[in-house]
Amino acid sequence: MTDHGGQEAATWTLTLSCPNRPGIVAAIATTLYEADGNIIEAQQFDDTETGVFFMRVVFTGRADAERTEWLRARLDAVASRFRMNWTLHDRAVRRRVLLMVSKFDHCLVDLLYRWRIGELPMLPTAIVANHPRETYAHIDMGDIPFHYLPVTRDNKAEQEEELWSLVQRTNSELVVLARYMQVLSDSLSARLSGQCINIHHSFLPGFKGARPYHQAHARGVKLIGATAHYVTADLDEGPIIEQDVERVSHSDTPDDLVRKGRDIERRVLSRAVRCHLDDRVILNGTKTVVFGD
Repeated sequence: MTDHGGQEAATWTLTLSCPNRPGIVAAIATTLYEADGNIIEAQQFDDTETGVFFMRVVFTGRADAERTEWLRARLDAVASRFRMNWTLHDRAVRRRVLLMVSKFDHCLVDLLYRWRIGELPMLPTAIVANHPRETYAHIDMGDIPFHYLPVTRDNKAEQEEELWSLVQRTNSELVVLARYMQVLSDSLSARLSGQCINIHHSFLPGFKGARPYHQAHARGVKLIGATAHYVTADLDEGPIIEQDVERVSHSDTPDDLVRKGRDIERRVLSRAVRCHLDDRVILNGTKTVVFGD
């Protein structure tokens, strides 16, 4: 891609959050203008309850290292002035994502499919499972490294250290629990804060624990759903990214609910991952701001 001057250009996404006050948008726009940037998309949200301002800007600009270094220095100065948290991401660089799975593999298969057709701009770094490789013999994992890390009460701490080491060795920027059914420790959850997405098999906060669709059937529910959220030390109570529901009736069996639930889980998790990869999610305390596309 080239700009109007014939020089190589890149497309960037800038996200930020800070205490709200006059001048934030003007300062950002001025900085990007001075960097010869061209804004092609801008979204903002003022949380009047907390007084925090959120913004996402997509812009094009020169791709050379000198201009990028200058821009980052200017953004640092603006951030200091406004007490701002910010990120800048070159949209041509795919995020490195580590995928984790247990026995139920429908979410993993869906993510791999969406990655292969180009819907998810990510680079899978590894697949980690607490079941052996033959459990997934029917899945085309290609050249993605597979790691079998069985977890027991006795080796949980050791296996989590190995997992954390793997995250670091692969330079993974996001961990996705694609129906990985082992609870992460408080320590590991803290290390992965804001960088680990889980899919919960219910429309939170109902029906936690095992056999959720059987619990739902026993209660005669009329809606089932799924929730994708960031992992925290509080089990299944992290900041929510995406949710969806589907109507069911008295004629649906537990197997029907499981089948319908798989579909909901797939689409909710893929939406959440896509939003994260596209820098559309900004943490807002125990909540999130998710800018639509």
